[in-house]
Amino acid sequence: MAALHLYALTLQRSSAITAAVYGNFSGPKQQELAVARGKLLELMRPDENGKVQTVFVTDVFGIIRSITTFRLTGGNRDYLVVGSDSGKIIILEYSVDKGCFERVHGETYGKSGIRRIVPGQYVAADPRGRALVVGAVEKQKL
Repeated sequence: MAALHLYALTLQRSSAITAAVYGNFSGPKQQELAVARGKLLELMRPDENGKVQTVFVTDVFGIIRSITTFRLTGGNRDYLVVGSDSGKIIILEYSVDKGCFERVHGETYGKSGIRRIVPGQYVAADPRGRALVVGAVEKQKL
């Protein structure tokens, strides 16, 4: 018996922006925007005419709860931190050679699904690149 593989694909992309951050993802002094649209992650940059052009779009196969940027001390490029409904926080780096985001690190901290007690709704980064803080809507009672 042959294996059955299922794939869900939406015909129309999500148009509502749920989160957006500014950063230098592809290199120093490259003014770029990372935009979360539900389950899509986009990288955009302005062209010479001032219009915003999409550089890269990917489907994350989950719901993006929060995004933020951080830069390591002494670095000249920004990393993108994504909190999703999978119960993980993922650190992404944009690869100019491949033209896509690559996963640098992924840390599991809770159950899957969007729950009020699971951290990931709020993500904050230290401006000096020393710490990353993840928070939930409610505290967990033990």
